[in-house]
Amino acid sequence: MLHELLLALLGYTGDLIIDEREHQSSLGVRLSPDAPISDEQTFKLAPDISFIQPSERDLIERMIALGFYYRELDRFATKSRNLSWIRSVNVSPLDRASELQENKKEKASVYRRAISNGIVEILSVYRSAVLQIEQKLLSETTPILAAITQGLNKFFVLLPPLYELLLEIERDDIRGGQLLNLLHKRCHCGVPELQTCFQRLLWHGHQVMYNQLASWMVYGILQDQHGEFFIRRQEDQDAEHGASHSDISEKFIRLSTDTSLTDWHLGFHISLDMLPEYIHMRVAESVLFAGKAVRVLRNPSPAFRYQDMACNQQIERHTQKIQWFTERFHFQKEPLMDKKQIEDELLPQLEADKIEAMLLDLKEQSEFHKRSFECAVDSIRAIAASHLWQLVVVRADLNGHLKALKDYFLLAKGDFFQCFLEESRQLMRLPPRQSTAEADLMIPFQLAATKTIGEEDNYFSRVSLRMPSFGIAVKSTQVEIPKTKASTEGNSGAVLQTASSEMSFDGWDGIALEYSVDWPLQLFFTQEVLSKYHRMFQYLLRLKRTQMELEKSWASLMHQDHSDFSKHRKDPINSSAALQRRQHFRPMWRVREHMAFLIRNLQFYIQVDVIESQWNALQSRIQDSHDFTQLVGFHQEYLSALISQSFLDIGSVSRILDSIMQLCLQFCWIIDNQDSSQKSAELEHITEEFNKKSNSLYTILRSSRLAGSQRAPFLRRFLLRLNFNVFFEATARGVLNVVRARPTPTY
Repeated sequence: MLHELLLALLGYTGDLIIDEREHQSSLGVRLSPDAPISDEQTFKLAPDISFIQPSERDLIERMIALGFYYRELDRFATKSRNLSWIRSVNVSPLDRASELQENKKEKASVYRRAISNGIVEILSVYRSAVLQIEQKLLSETTPILAAITQGLNKFFVLLPPLYELLLEIERDDIRGGQLLNLLHKRCHCGVPELQTCFQRLLWHGHQVMYNQLASWMVYGILQDQHGEFFIRRQEDQDAEHGASHSDISEKFIRLSTDTSLTDWHLGFHISLDMLPEYIHMRVAESVLFAGKAVRVLRNPSPAFRYQDMACNQQIERHTQKIQWFTERFHFQKEPLMDKKQIEDELLPQLEADKIEAMLLDLKEQSEFHKRSFECAVDSIRAIAASHLWQLVVVRADLNGHLKALKDYFLLAKGDFFQCFLEESRQLMRLPPRQSTAEADLMIPFQLAATKTIGEEDNYFSRVSLRMPSFGIAVKSTQVEIPKTKASTEGNSGAVLQTASSEMSFDGWDGIALEYSVDWPLQLFFTQEVLSKYHRMFQYLLRLKRTQMELEKSWASLMHQDHSDFSKHRKDPINSSAALQRRQHFRPMWRVREHMAFLIRNLQFYIQVDVIESQWNALQSRIQDSHDFTQLVGFHQEYLSALISQSFLDIGSVSRILDSIMQLCLQFCWIIDNQDSSQKSAELEHITEEFNKKSNSLYTILRSSRLAGSQRAPFLRRFLLRLNFNVFFEATARGVLNVVRARPTPTY
């Protein structure tokens, strides 16, 4: 009976000790390994045994519960450690497909297999204890049950919690990072022996995580066949959520054929379901960044490889002093090694070995130390960010491209855009034709480039002019003015108010620039970044166009005034119309000067106080930083500062500025058609609208809401230039409620 009891302790039942599930089965065979874990203890003494005392029965049933726990733990370990899902060389493709299909149904888990290895270690200790008990019973003349109880006493503390752990794992289908999280919580208990067991199981689980981290952060390869790692491919999430991001992915793939860039922007994400709670989100983001950076460094684009190889060959032609035939022979052999050489240069093998050594040190630790883990991840991330910075800033000439974007998107090349606007001025007086607008603009664009862009500018070839297709009807103020020519004064004011409220600009405000970016600069100049440059460009071009039109209108006014004055001097009697026209338009000189004063100061403020100061700050930060992530952050702050300090993020201010520029253009186009005296009403209403808008702008900019913002120091400079003689402050009082004539400024 004692030997049958010892067999039951190892999970083997018989006639004395039975398994109720097997006993109730019609076949009476042992349970298969795939059978679910029982949620209650099923090992019992046979009911027909009558020679055992009740006290002994209670003691035996308490001991055989350990056998039940052992068997269930062993069945779980055997099932989880099944290696049949691993592909074998000798397996036919058809059998392999069937195995993979079964594997998907069973939801295999490498983390469960690792935990099972730890369970097997614990069960081996238990089996050794049972073996020692058997040897002790055989050596004694009168064996007693107390010897068994004494030898297995510590396992009454270990096996039941382990069994409850397996029940929770099977019931809730816990795997991957969730399993690590569960084990980490179970480690916080007051029983030292049990805590040691859970820590050992957690150690086995961490071995899998460290292997995945090494594959991801050393080689840029995601080894996660069953979706258990907290870094996951984007298509896996799309499959789970019904391809919610598929449109974005397809759009980006169409824009870029480089898989490394697609992986960088849309390829991977952090799975919060599989992220253990004891790993901070910041650390997970560092792991994600380091892996993506290594993927980029280990997979340069073919064009970059060819360019780098050609550069290296050119350097060697100048440095090596050997015969021409030897050079030719050497260069024919060199391309066979250039891919490996470039990869080693982007991420030296010494650095990869250093990353692997850090992860190996973590892997060999008996316990998980959060601080050590975070420090190692931060160090690995710093290595990846430094080499990515070297690739983007030094090898890809980031600063040159930033300067080109400043020259063309932020209008730093003022001579080029001045020439372009002058060449296209007559074209922009007419509404754009939807079919040929872009082709029409290319002529003045190329003329301006020929006149102002030198051959040493290597970046202009990357800039292209675009005229987006119109989704709405395009309005041109120049064309609309004759339609309101015969309107009365009231109708004219209504037209102007409607135009001002609708904020309808002429179609040429849609002019855009495109900048061709090569690998690996797409990592830095994302679509979001280029869209911000595009927004600034359209705003600045509209501002420069308004400033140029005001200057041209002054020349037109002076030319007409000199002509009228000459006619009056030659023939004072018959030149009454010229004299009357001259007296009529003289007040408009002051209005034009007010407009030009505001536009000039706004343009100077944006170009000098905002763009140049932020550009100098960005340059100093680039020189001091050697981290790609910091560089991206600095550039984002640079663009955000440009937009905020240009008031593009304040809807009320940007709308007022747009309406002021529109009123200035309307004024200039009316001034150019000076022959008609019926436009005086329109000019008066434009003057009223301009007075209201300009004073509203000044009132908003000097408000307390903007005084404490980050744009305050530069904003005060702008307000000081506007109000240097207290003119704006004097006219702003009450002008929002009652429109009145401006006092004559005292310069």
